[in-house]
Amino acid sequence: MNKDDNNIKISVRNLVEFILRSGDIDNRQGSKNDKDAMQAGSKMHRKIQKQMGSEYHAEYPLKLQIEKPDFFITIEGRADGIIIEESKITIDEIKGVYFDLDYLNAPIEVHRAQAMCYGYIYSKQEGLNLIHIQLTYCNLDNEQKKYFNEAIEFDRLEMWFQKLIQEYYKWARFQYEWKIKRNDSIKPLEFPFSYREGQRDLAASVYKTINRRRRLFIQAPTGVGKTMSTIFPTVKAIGESLGEKIFYLTAKTITRTVAQEAFEILKEKGLSFKIVTLTAKEKLCFCETTECNPIHCPYAKGHYDRINDAVFLMLTQKNTFSREVIEKYAKKYQVCPFEMSLDVSLWCDAIICDYNYVFDPNVALKRFFSEGAKGEYLFLVDEAHNLVERGREMYSAFLYKEDFLRLKNEVKFYSRKLEKNLEKCNKNLLELKRECETYQVIDSIGAFVLNLMSLASEIEKFLEENDEKDIRDKVLEFYFQVRHFLSMYERLDDNYVIYTEHDQTGQFKIKLFCINPSVNLIDCLNKGNSTIFFSATLLPISYYKELLSGDLEDYAVYANSPFKEENRLILIGNDVSSKYTRRNHLEYKKTAEYIKSVIECKKGNYMVFFPSYSYMREVYHYIHSLNVNCICQKQGMNEEEREEFLSYFMNHPSGEIVGLCVMGGIFSEGIDLKRDYLIGALIVGTGLPQISYEKEILKNYYDAKNENGFDYAYRYPGMNKVLQAAGRVIRTSDDKGIILLLDERFNSRQYKELFPREWKQPPLCSISNVNHQIEAFWNRS
Repeated sequence: MNKDDNNIKISVRNLVEFILRSGDIDNRQGSKNDKDAMQAGSKMHRKIQKQMGSEYHAEYPLKLQIEKPDFFITIEGRADGIIIEESKITIDEIKGVYFDLDYLNAPIEVHRAQAMCYGYIYSKQEGLNLIHIQLTYCNLDNEQKKYFNEAIEFDRLEMWFQKLIQEYYKWARFQYEWKIKRNDSIKPLEFPFSYREGQRDLAASVYKTINRRRRLFIQAPTGVGKTMSTIFPTVKAIGESLGEKIFYLTAKTITRTVAQEAFEILKEKGLSFKIVTLTAKEKLCFCETTECNPIHCPYAKGHYDRINDAVFLMLTQKNTFSREVIEKYAKKYQVCPFEMSLDVSLWCDAIICDYNYVFDPNVALKRFFSEGAKGEYLFLVDEAHNLVERGREMYSAFLYKEDFLRLKNEVKFYSRKLEKNLEKCNKNLLELKRECETYQVIDSIGAFVLNLMSLASEIEKFLEENDEKDIRDKVLEFYFQVRHFLSMYERLDDNYVIYTEHDQTGQFKIKLFCINPSVNLIDCLNKGNSTIFFSATLLPISYYKELLSGDLEDYAVYANSPFKEENRLILIGNDVSSKYTRRNHLEYKKTAEYIKSVIECKKGNYMVFFPSYSYMREVYHYIHSLNVNCICQKQGMNEEEREEFLSYFMNHPSGEIVGLCVMGGIFSEGIDLKRDYLIGALIVGTGLPQISYEKEILKNYYDAKNENGFDYAYRYPGMNKVLQAAGRVIRTSDDKGIILLLDERFNSRQYKELFPREWKQPPLCSISNVNHQIEAFWNRS
């Protein structure tokens, strides 16, 4: 047994928050939930600590080990401060909050309990009969402070603490016994399939990376089996105590399903593993509208009084916690299914979830990733190419001038002070608007931010004093936007650009644009042990290293394709172009003729990927006149419409369906049409994003750093879309198909350098000879 297998560790904060919670879920106290107070709060902690005298001992580490039959419970944490004076000793617990302290008449019980835990541990270690605790609350906007003090005798403190531990004991015993069972099941576990070419080396690279607590980037073509090649060695690493919990992070639902299936295959081979898949709150909610309070939701009322019993029962009865399982138990115990899924994740060995549960500062799981928290986590980042844009979105923030004006008119009947604060911010933005013709990069917005902070404080007072639902909901929604903007402003560094613009709707926007999200992303990943980034399209690898980890020394491997070269034909149409200057009816007609030629060579299902909906519509007119059986992707398709679209391919194997799609859209990655369901993909254009102010800012930013700004802003993201679309064709070793790249630019050095290794040097074709080359391919195969 590993030395840590009989040592159950929990932080003071997690202990009290878990055991002592009670009552309702209530989002009407939204401003009190201080969603983003933790990061700003840590800075305030340090500021307050520095202001204290020599008697103040900041960040004082405390640990207590409690012996139980078979195992130990270790409680640990850092007291914000211990004030050691001759006459008394005081435990100081500092809490940064975003609400008016005039409305706080007593310490929040869970905060007081934290201080009591630290007080008990310190008293026991030092042999004290009496200790003082102090709760120091500080408003993070105006630095207003409020103190609560009390003296507690050790005997009373010990009775309280022993009761707390007794309530936690059954959870600790469950954790201890499950860990033994889990690790015993991992030891004999073997890879569930015969290794494909390169797959053993890939799995070994993952294990070695985890063993060295490093990061790895995997460029793995379709068919390598990268999901199992990453999950299996990571599970084995957990069995060797190199980690305690797997976070399998995805951007799309379909890849979550693939991960679930991989874990289930291992469980069929004998693995004992608890796995939860997290689903968005809006999808899990049992109510028509997501109103998380006891008035609107019966599951919110008394939720915390019932949740621990519900979770414990589910944990002891099930090992896989799918959406269906969570909904079943949530209904049985009348608790919120979303909160239940988050609670059960604490006790699971693997969590399958969207990127935002780890990285998004507004959504990230505070249970694991709060300020200062760390764990034995192993991160598997699937389809990691998506994390660049998602990271930029998560760590950027914007506000519209029109929203300030609109809310000002709404609140003037309720609060003159709030109206004035909104007007000050509106005037700041009006000045910036007058200076901006199209878009403008701004060096400093200090005056605006100061007014925004004052506005946030006034909104908090307003929310405390007003109960009228309609106005309150509008103010609260706006408040969260302001809070996010201020939170991102705290992160500003050389990786950000501040700019204003008149957007396409005519509104005026100010944006904190996170160009390189790597600093923020890696701050999250450093809370764990090791990270594996993998995708079929991580080229060029240096680009993704720079934007995802910021460390060009991170490990990287290129997994060779296991598929036979002769099963795939790649051609470059060298007499056609999708350049903006060449977009005309001649080019549209030529593209339609290419499509017609390809499908005449072999009857079957094909997908054509276009640079935009408008381009697709232009080509469709010509295809339609050529009597080609087409179906078109529509803008804003819902889930049912997507399924219907894909069903044409699934229901017509060896048929003659041509799906017209948009590159970078919902059908260009993540879909799995094997064998005859899809035998060819035609890719029209190089996938370059549309020119926009933001793309130009991105380009200029990298040009100023002596990098090729066009590559960073346009070529690399565009080529990623191309490679993803091309990856729809060959999905298994039995598949055969063609990939036709319809743009002369693909024949240039800049693009060929970005081709996957297995593409080698695709031959050229033209509309006059493409059918001969394709017929020859199908005749050979």
